[in-house]
Amino acid sequence: MPAIIKSTPEPSLGIVITGGTAGLGYSLASAFLSAGDRVVICGRNPERLQQAHNSLAQQGEVYAMRCDVSDPTDCRDLAEFAVGRLKTVDRWINNAGTAGEMKRPLWDLNAHDILQTSTTNLSGTLLQCAEAVKLMDRQPPSSKAVYHIFNMGFSFIGAALSRTSVPHKASKRGVAEVTHFLAREIKEAGKTSIGVHELSPGLVFTDLLLRDASPQAIKLFKVLAEPPDKVAARLVPIIRSIAGSNHHIRYQPLLMTFLKMVYGAPQLIGKKM
Repeated sequence: MPAIIKSTPEPSLGIVITGGTAGLGYSLASAFLSAGDRVVICGRNPERLQQAHNSLAQQGEVYAMRCDVSDPTDCRDLAEFAVGRLKTVDRWINNAGTAGEMKRPLWDLNAHDILQTSTTNLSGTLLQCAEAVKLMDRQPPSSKAVYHIFNMGFSFIGAALSRTSVPHKASKRGVAEVTHFLAREIKEAGKTSIGVHELSPGLVFTDLLLRDASPQAIKLFKVLAEPPDKVAARLVPIIRSIAGSNHHIRYQPLLMTFLKMVYGAPQLIGKKM
């Protein structure tokens, strides 16, 4: 008789995704649930949060909490909420962010927009990283990184190609630096159980990307940007199986983006919509 080979199911992971009510955050949550994981999402808008939760709950075990990532109290509450629901947090994804209300020069932006963009992206990531490290440090230790934090920042090239405002580009560049500095601090502190990584999803075709975009820019985005569910389907297996620390995870190589710009954009932009 032929040997019976039993496949060992992958363990269920506890996942936290900030900004999980729409776009890439929602698609990531959906993909993790499809993999059998348990997920906590958060968002600032209670109505959108409830709608996202109701939809995702049809796929698996998901919990939702209203949270403004730029508020220290909200950040602490989210960490405790996640522990209470998931028991163990294996992956923490700092996805929440904003490109600002308008894609205009710095001097044409109002002060509130500048401050909100900067604090949400950079300060929010710092606060969430701090809470995630404290949370993971209380979990069973390991000689290798088994708990992982992911930050979505901009590379130098990504910032140079971005058509968003200075506060958005500058704060996202800061997020990339947070990842490198935090990885160093974690290593120096001997926290071997925790890894931190930079996550670059590239251009994702969402409402956030299209906000205040010109018709010409929208044509370009149709060439360069990818739908959130496609990006999530590629990134989630990598996130689930990650090892070590201080990796830079890209959705696609920069060369591919360059080729799409060179060969795809001129043809589409030249056509009538």
